[in-house]
Amino acid sequence: MADTAARREDTFPKLLARNAALRGDRAAMRHKHLGIWQTWTWKEVDGIVRAYAHGLLQLGLRRGETIAIVGSNRPKLYWSMLAAQCIGAIPVPVYADAVAEEMAYVLEHAQVKLAAVEVQEQVDKILSISDRLPALEGLLYDEERGLRDYDHARLHAIDGIVEDGRKALAPVPAARAALDAAIAEGKGADVSIILYTSGTTGRSKGVVLSAERSIAAAADTVVFDRLDETDEVLAYLPLAWVGDHYLNFAQGLVAGFCMSCPESPETVQQDLREIGPTFYFAPPRVYESLLTRVMIRMEDAGLLKRKMFHAFIDVAKRYGEKILNGESVPLSGRLLYALGELLVYGPLKNVLGFSRIRVGYTAGEAIGPELFSFYRSLGLNLKQLYGQTEAFLYVTAQPDGQIRADTVGPLAPNVEVKITEAGEVLFKSPGMFLGYFRDEERTAETMTSDGWVKTGDAGFFETGTGHLKIIDRAKDVGRLATGALFPPKYVENKLKFFPNVKEVVAFGDGRDFVTCFVNIDITAVGNWAERNNVSYGSYQELAAHPQVYEMIASHVEEVNRSLAAEPMMGGAQIKRFLILHKELDADDGELTRTQKVRRGFIAERYLPLIDALYDGATEADISTEVTFEDGRKGVISARVKIRDCRTWPVSAETGATEKAA
Repeated sequence: MADTAARREDTFPKLLARNAALRGDRAAMRHKHLGIWQTWTWKEVDGIVRAYAHGLLQLGLRRGETIAIVGSNRPKLYWSMLAAQCIGAIPVPVYADAVAEEMAYVLEHAQVKLAAVEVQEQVDKILSISDRLPALEGLLYDEERGLRDYDHARLHAIDGIVEDGRKALAPVPAARAALDAAIAEGKGADVSIILYTSGTTGRSKGVVLSAERSIAAAADTVVFDRLDETDEVLAYLPLAWVGDHYLNFAQGLVAGFCMSCPESPETVQQDLREIGPTFYFAPPRVYESLLTRVMIRMEDAGLLKRKMFHAFIDVAKRYGEKILNGESVPLSGRLLYALGELLVYGPLKNVLGFSRIRVGYTAGEAIGPELFSFYRSLGLNLKQLYGQTEAFLYVTAQPDGQIRADTVGPLAPNVEVKITEAGEVLFKSPGMFLGYFRDEERTAETMTSDGWVKTGDAGFFETGTGHLKIIDRAKDVGRLATGALFPPKYVENKLKFFPNVKEVVAFGDGRDFVTCFVNIDITAVGNWAERNNVSYGSYQELAAHPQVYEMIASHVEEVNRSLAAEPMMGGAQIKRFLILHKELDADDGELTRTQKVRRGFIAERYLPLIDALYDGATEADISTEVTFEDGRKGVISARVKIRDCRTWPVSAETGATEKAA
């Protein structure tokens, strides 16, 4: 039903009007403000958005023009998107934590006329770069705190715009009719939104998505996961990321479910518990962080609770996934698991906010098999998907009953994929993009003449199951000087499975052996240090501690043993490593806003350390510029130690029968 209706309403404002008519009194959106959850029905949201749209018209925003959306997950910012779409304008979400230079590039490139922001911080940031934004005519803000004494010639409160629009619409039938006509004039082929990529390999690209393609893709996955108006999600993912726009905004409008916004990024975990979503997405690092916190808290628990927890976790490992998959389990196992649900699994899921989750997803990078199995053994229906902004997310997804940690599943509904001779994954999908905004050259590089989109990822289909396996970014897969295969992401992910390791960057292409940088997880390693009477005063001091090096060395050697058992990957064992003196940071340009490693930038910035890894040195000096939260610059200097690791003979067995086609 959702699929048929969604294809009839070919723009998001039309879907909003449909929801207001069909389920007007049902909750459409919630937001926690000052500790209290506020709720708006579909009918109320429709009325607000229509008034807001008229207010935008009065400000001069017209069809085809762009409006930036900057801030955390707030109802008024989602309404800004819908209001703009009502009049044919194009929203351009921007990462709220982007530094001024990043933001200036996106706003200038997208030629934004207006910007809807959350708080004073974003107002200040945009005003500081306004000389680079000749098209910008005004700023709209959600919270007025700190803005009272600003020049309001070009500053407008969103509440004020909505109220002005409401007053203008109410007594004038012609104005209401004109707005109805503007919404009706919107076509599925119109540009719905421009989402900028994270810029892993350079400048961000503006991915242009149409309304009808976006709705078609969302409708397919709503049916795939049986989502409907009774579901609820917590919208905490960045507004500028395709995951939020697809999983929350698009699917919410198609299925008619309720989207809840947390009070702040810092309260997400508590708000998650209070809302108890039925549909949930998180990247692997979030699941890793949650499990790390659970294990740390259990170390502080009493002896009896600790023993009970670990005993029932062992029961879950034996029987949990089998029960979730509907497999045969002895009655004794089912009874033990039921007792564990009462005493451990249920309370734990409640603390995490997972009690009501019917469908959970993870994506963005590989998830450790142990981590994946842990959550599924608790009864959480956690699955994997593989997608891209250019596909409007889903390329593959794991159906219930076909869930594994080592693949990203078969093709999503109505998606086509083929593998090139070089092993690159190409796709066609219902939601595929129209092109890159103002960049025909890169559009032509990414899209083939016959309509296939190049993902840039290397992968292959598993024989027999049809599941896709992603190895790495195609351009990053290299060879050692010996000719051995070197897939850096594959190696890095194996090491990142350890909770003490936060980030890894591996090197080896064209070299004699593999080396890597490691960032420790300060929460996990800090807790370990406390329990082992290891004193430290900073991240830098802890990272350089000899016992920490011993710990990471043991992890590296375990990874090497695992790689040695894989004939194709055995040559990629890590011979030397170092622990970086600082955490890799998006503000320093080392990570994207979605926390992906910028390899080229890191290789250039830390070249002296890379040289030291390969010239046999046991330590190296490095000075690194850092950006503080207030925008000031500073320099961190350190003498970084380098450690050799044991490697293992490569297995002669040929366990892998498939290869990239």
